[in-house]
Amino acid sequence: MSSAPWWSSEELWRKTAFLVTALMFVILIFLTFDTLEQISAGSDRVPDYSVINKRISYNFDADRNFQVPVIGDAEPLFGKALSDEEAEALVTHGKKVIQGRNCMNCHTLLGNGAYFAPDLTKSWLDTSWGSAAAREDLMLMFLMDPETNARTFGTGRKMPDLGITEEEGRAVIAFLKWMAAIDTNGFPYNFKPIPQGGES
Repeated sequence: MSSAPWWSSEELWRKTAFLVTALMFVILIFLTFDTLEQISAGSDRVPDYSVINKRISYNFDADRNFQVPVIGDAEPLFGKALSDEEAEALVTHGKKVIQGRNCMNCHTLLGNGAYFAPDLTKSWLDTSWGSAAAREDLMLMFLMDPETNARTFGTGRKMPDLGITEEEGRAVIAFLKWMAAIDTNGFPYNFKPIPQGGES
């Protein structure tokens, strides 16, 4: 007669492991679909691509205790309003340029990447561009010729010339503007945005 307690049975733990694994698999499937719904363009926190036709600012939300993007009046990128399809195509092209040039090897985007160069998550709103009025042109000049238009801020680090064309530069800027409109729960923390329009 065995004196081993019931809870030490190998069969019990085999069945328990199977049931726990099956339950976790179902939960993982649910969380995957829930996450995809929340991070897709057009959701509550990730705006449609056509947001690049609007002014994007970053204001403190006292209820949430951090900065959140605010979508404002019409302010088309490079002065040209785009249809939903055109905006999606331009933002997608910009994303592919960023991926193709491996920008995350030096930069951080939405918390992913490296910390050698500035975080690009809210770069559209970065005060280093001087003013909102000059931002688009300054960004484009920088992307096309980073050596001449370098902004090292005393670090001595410079972006290499990646051979970005004007078309690619405009697409990258569209992607960066769209990304700045994503509600990232206050990430990056303590980011100070560029004043927009009549703001000071």
